[in-house]
Amino acid sequence: MFLVYQPEGADEPQRFPYKPQKLMSVEREALERRSHMDFADFTKGVLNGNAVCRRALLWVLLKREHPTLKYEDVDFAWDELKLEYSKQEYELMRSNLIESGEATPEQVDQINREIATAIDEATEGKALPPIAV
Repeated sequence: MFLVYQPEGADEPQRFPYKPQKLMSVEREALERRSHMDFADFTKGVLNGNAVCRRALLWVLLKREHPTLKYEDVDFAWDELKLEYSKQEYELMRSNLIESGEATPEQVDQINREIATAIDEATEGKALPPIAV
């Protein structure tokens, strides 16, 4: 999964890999403090579109490149920030849907279209779930 940030006027978006299991402990603690949630709830909040969670996540990811960045300085229009699933995550969704026996041809076709345009994570192994467990 990727957190994609493209402020108005930017030529290209900034695409940050987002794997909750790979965040450093200090980053996770900062996210818990900012969101007032434990990390498992925070990851669900990111997926559900919680504004505080997404702002805090963007702040942590931007701090990697700009260590002095303050949380209060992170402000964006809602359409400047989005989550994108990776190719591997869409493939996992398709596999799970087919294995469930409830897949319609339309659903599989839709996921196949998403796979065709999704970014490859270029990592080995299985896709990780987007929620920390």
